[in-house]
Amino acid sequence: MAQPIRELTDRARDVFRIVVDSYLSTGAPVGSRTIAQLSGLNLSPASIRGVMQDLEEAGLLAAPHVSAGRMPTETGLRLFVDGMMHAMEPSAQERATIEAQADTAGPVEEALAGTAAALSGLSASAGVVLVPKREPVLKQVSFVPLSGTRALAVLVGADGSVENRVLDVATGTSVTALVEAGNYLTARLSGLTLSEARARILREIGQERAELDTTARALVEAGLAMWSEDGGHRPVLIVRGQARLIDPAAAHDLDRVRQLLDELEGKEEIARLLESAQDGDAARIFIGSENKLFALTGSSVIAKPVRALDGRVVGVVGVIGPVRLNYARVVPMVDFTAATLTRLLG
Repeated sequence: MAQPIRELTDRARDVFRIVVDSYLSTGAPVGSRTIAQLSGLNLSPASIRGVMQDLEEAGLLAAPHVSAGRMPTETGLRLFVDGMMHAMEPSAQERATIEAQADTAGPVEEALAGTAAALSGLSASAGVVLVPKREPVLKQVSFVPLSGTRALAVLVGADGSVENRVLDVATGTSVTALVEAGNYLTARLSGLTLSEARARILREIGQERAELDTTARALVEAGLAMWSEDGGHRPVLIVRGQARLIDPAAAHDLDRVRQLLDELEGKEEIARLLESAQDGDAARIFIGSENKLFALTGSSVIAKPVRALDGRVVGVVGVIGPVRLNYARVVPMVDFTAATLTRLLG
């Protein structure tokens, strides 16, 4: 286990910070001669090599090759993030970019996707947002014939969202029955969520109060059942900027890049990782092998819960990027994005 930062000498702390800062900027190891020339520490290359050797023995630095200089280990990065990092607040322009996406008119999912894309661009990483699936409030429902046995059910939400589902219908179902079913749902259920609408319809049909013929009644039941069962409790995961995960410093390692992109396709695993960040108020930082999902791909995750005004967790926002993320800049950016989404989702 690495020694705590407070136990490092001032000289070791200065050299360690320079190595980490250089690595986070370039992705490359740094040598003692370079540190001696650029750091202003007034130390000879030989003295710096001795300090770097001590830091390597402490588990904070590693030498990828015999003469390639040193770079921080994952343990060293964790020590830096927890004990030495000075956070950089987002600029006014960065804040405005994130807020503009969150304030986009239209369905909530579009605003979330825009926010994830903005976070991706600003952090040079993949932006991710995880939220519970929100049931749309009904505004209009219609059924459009596709063939003799199939119809398209179209649901328009009060937020402007549109969802389409193809459903099977009885042979010979008339256009009149389709129109009747759509008009009934629109007139009677506008302003209700799908689960509320389904409960009311089933109650009215059970009490034989629904003014529908047999065919239209079957259409109403089928349409509401399909929407209600279609992932009503499944979280919505939005990932934007996957291409930014191809770190130029490791572009030669195509197997790593390919594996990382494959893992991003397994959204259930990412959702579980983000859900693990829901406890607590601060952003959680997973560096490299600290998270099992990306353990073999040299990637880090910064995630923070999004809380409603009453304190409930209503989502998680974060970034996925190379281990050499600019943590000092990206962590506050994730914090600000979470606060922005609180106003949207809260």
